Amino acid sequence: MRVSFRCILVTALVLLAGCSSLNPFSRKVPRNEPAPLVQFTPSMAARTVWTARIGKLGDNPLAPAVVDARVYAASADGEIFCLEAADGKLIWKIKAGTELTAGVGTDGKVLVVVGADGVILAFAAADGKPLWRAQASTEVLSPPALGSGVVVIRSMDNRIAAYDLESGNRRWFVQRTAPALALRASPGILMNDGIAFVALPAGRLLALAAQTGAPRWDAPIAEPRGATELERVADVSGMPALMGRDVCAAAYQGRLACVDAGNGSVRWARELSADVGPGLDQRYVFASDELGNLQAFARDSGSSLWRNTSLSWRGLSSPVSFGRAVVVGDRQGYLHFFSREEGALLARMQTDGSAIRATPIVAGSTLIVQSQNGSLLAISTE
Repeated sequence: MRVSFRCILVTALVLLAGCSSLNPFSRKVPRNEPAPLVQFTPSMAARTVWTARIGKLGDNPLAPAVVDARVYAASADGEIFCLEAADGKLIWKIKAGTELTAGVGTDGKVLVVVGADGVILAFAAADGKPLWRAQASTEVLSPPALGSGVVVIRSMDNRIAAYDLESGNRRWFVQRTAPALALRASPGILMNDGIAFVALPAGRLLALAAQTGAPRWDAPIAEPRGATELERVADVSGMPALMGRDVCAAAYQGRLACVDAGNGSVRWARELSADVGPGLDQRYVFASDELGNLQAFARDSGSSLWRNTSLSWRGLSSPVSFGRAVVVGDRQGYLHFFSREEGALLARMQTDGSAIRATPIVAGSTLIVQSQNGSLLAISTE
């Protein structure tokens, strides 16, 4: 399995060192060779609209954000960029003054990143002017989520806290019990209509009132199972996906599940192990499993529609629905475009040869992609 080899080695080190988290991004151990790329005749044209250099991402997938026709992106060494989404023109660039472990979160007015040792930094989205700084309880890997006048942060000790967007003062916090072992990863937080949907270790998806932190519901995406702590690792992976009343998430050694965003009841669930989040559109739910298989499910019922196995062991990103295609990146820097309806390969393009771990983002008629080595690209299809 894509993460299991890493987990086994890191777990041994964890037990020796007395730590309690596993690093799913470590590439220090042998792994299965990625499947060779199949030859095919493209039936869709994909091209680069513009490209920019941002800086390397380091160990954490610092995903860009797109709001109000602007792209916000950051590098691990602390540089933050704001560019025009249409043509990639630089609007402003600043230095955060510290290495970054999480970001970028923005509502178009305030931009928030998190630096080393859990320092939270807020800037004006219009010009990059520093606004305030605060301190999380410990290291933060999950990107900040903004909405309803607060920014919600989840730290590695499983504490969820909200800070006032104007002052940076802490408004509330919720402490959740951490499992004995957890992936060293960045389960995401979604904000929508006054609710923060927080992905957690141990297979849980939590909904909190953004203003007060009051719990709305707690849904099981996966149930830890097995005789050992390693077998019981079932952390929710990556960013949940939300559309209408459906919020869907995937877990490592667990399931892909869609729950009702209003009350947390599980609508359907399917056995699946993933270390990235799912993609969602009006009709389909897409998932990249840890083996490199791309799958599509009916959004309303969860029935399996198709499964493409041509990208085995290529380290796929979260899938994203883009026009008539569903798109994934891989660890060799390729973007793969598949038919949403049947899973046939439509197009392929290479970026800079480094891994695409951050989820691509749809920005109007273009797809914004950030590579591990720091290329930021806008892609269009014809």
